[in-house]
Amino acid sequence: MQTECSPSLFDFAPVEGRQIVAAFDGGVITSDGGALLLGETDRAIRLIARFAACFTDARMPELVEHAVQTLVLQRVVGIALGYEDLNDHDDLRHDPTLAVLVGKLTARRSDCAPLAGKSTLNRLELSRPVPTRYHKVSHDPAAIETLLVDVFLEAHRHPPGQIILDLDATDDPLHGRQEGRFFHGYYDCYCYLPLYIFCGRHLLAARLRRSNIDASAGAVEEVARIVARIRRRWPKTRILLRGDSGFAREALMAWCEANRVDFLFGLARNQRLEAVIKDDLMQASLDSSRTGTPARRFKDFVWSTLDSWSRPRRVIGKAEVTRGEANPRFVVTSLTSREVAAQYLYEVVYCARGEMENRIKECQLDLFADRTSAATMRANQLRLWFAAMAYVLLCALRRIGLAHTQFAEATCGTIRLRLLKLGALVRISVRRIKFAIASACPWQAEFARAHARLRTAAA
Repeated sequence: MQTECSPSLFDFAPVEGRQIVAAFDGGVITSDGGALLLGETDRAIRLIARFAACFTDARMPELVEHAVQTLVLQRVVGIALGYEDLNDHDDLRHDPTLAVLVGKLTARRSDCAPLAGKSTLNRLELSRPVPTRYHKVSHDPAAIETLLVDVFLEAHRHPPGQIILDLDATDDPLHGRQEGRFFHGYYDCYCYLPLYIFCGRHLLAARLRRSNIDASAGAVEEVARIVARIRRRWPKTRILLRGDSGFAREALMAWCEANRVDFLFGLARNQRLEAVIKDDLMQASLDSSRTGTPARRFKDFVWSTLDSWSRPRRVIGKAEVTRGEANPRFVVTSLTSREVAAQYLYEVVYCARGEMENRIKECQLDLFADRTSAATMRANQLRLWFAAMAYVLLCALRRIGLAHTQFAEATCGTIRLRLLKLGALVRISVRRIKFAIASACPWQAEFARAHARLRTAAA
């Protein structure tokens, strides 16, 4: 006798005598149910609308199916949810979660989906400075850069007494023949050399650059722009600039001294510097031999280069010996010895700079800021800004919604995995749309707290 079977039904090993089957017939289901929190976060900080305002739309309004704000939200939220490629949006254009976040459940035309596909989003990324026949949406780089600083300023209820701006450059490996592609000897690959500026967890700048330059190239202009914006709002806030030895350049230090900005930079060691702390290294070596543990001493002195510096500056030398090996390190600063002692300045203030590297990892590993595979630097810079806005959105969710929870210090990747990638059955009726999230979700309490705090912040 012929049995009845469904070609779309999948059989699995039985459990307790019961047949296990599966099929793709669950109806409207999403794997991103937790992204509703991103919508509430955006309502609290108004990021997407202001980011979309940085674009100019020269399309004919009566023919437009997907508004610029829709395109921008799709791209930013898509990256936050882990969808790095534009190809993903050919399926995401039908996703109910994104449709709810955009506020568009149905398309105006019968031959369109509610959201945009890869081709439309690709034209957005390949926009030109002046609209053309095929690329009619352009963006304003200066407005986007300003928005990043404004969001940072708005995150503070009161002006802080002092802030620290961290600068760092990193590699963005390239695997094609993109515009501006150069080989970098230190990183041993073809890459870009983007410049990041953070204040704590806040991202203030993400500038894409060619890699055939000094690490500090363009830093003066970026810092000047950011400091000017900050001082308009916080004129009395003291600003400290912090970076590794790649930023200990005369132009940047002289600018800081002329504009009342403090600095603390690593200083590349050389024979002259090492000679200054020679006696301290010998003493540290004796201490290490006597105790069998690493030993370090600090020397505070005034120093100048032979010809590249315009003036002598305060330098702190760390004379350290570890396992019998000398490990001398130096920093240069505008802070005086009366303000902060040498050891505290190095161990507490300067070494905290390493936390910025974790922020860069979040941007590049969790949010695909290094996905710069477009042909032009302009398009790749826009991709970097999309990733930056996704980072800003997740940071706001962490700062506002997840404060005092176990996710208060979590990475963007952890927040995505625990709170955003939630399976949900979407039930649509005349009066409401309900996301029925899995009852066994272990993070329900954190989700509820985040929802309550975000609703309060958006009110």
